Amino acid sequence: MGLHTILKKMKQKEHEVRLLMLGLDNAGKTTVVKQFCGEDISTISPTYGFNIKTVEHEVDNHEYRLNIWDVGGQSSLRSYWRNYFECTDGLIWVVDSADVDRLRDCRQELRKLLEEERLAGATLLVFANKQDLPEALSAEQIRDVLELNELKTHHWYILPCSAVTGQNLIAGIDWLIRDIAARIFILE
Repeated sequence: MGLHTILKKMKQKEHEVRLLMLGLDNAGKTTVVKQFCGEDISTISPTYGFNIKTVEHEVDNHEYRLNIWDVGGQSSLRSYWRNYFECTDGLIWVVDSADVDRLRDCRQELRKLLEEERLAGATLLVFANKQDLPEALSAEQIRDVLELNELKTHHWYILPCSAVTGQNLIAGIDWLIRDIAARIFILE
């Protein structure tokens, strides 16, 4: 019995899920996490390094322990992202839908991530964040810019959201957990 099999069985027992939240700086990753966890979002500062939040979340009458790793997105930190890939079940990619000038960089960084062997089995949720801003592109426009329809290596879903209002955050996490659970857990 290999280490991967042992870890998978341990996860099945506890319904524990490791989520890695990445995106360019100022995309709203920390605000997404804090809003999802019901914390105050009035004072958010840039993440230099990482934050870990562990939260219990119920989906389809099953309780899951979510370990959410929120990692800073500044260009100087991106080379360190690979230090957080191990045992990742789901990747949450947060996009600033109103920052049109950096969408090309966003696509390039996402492509690099999806080529990483240690993220090969991870489910991808793309949050098209900041939909509360008038200049925000739609989720469909973001999908096209990121060329998600060409992606054949990962299960993926894109959802418009607003970390400030909380719009679609729970719906996105629920979809992510369902997809992960279908791959990892044997549901009773």
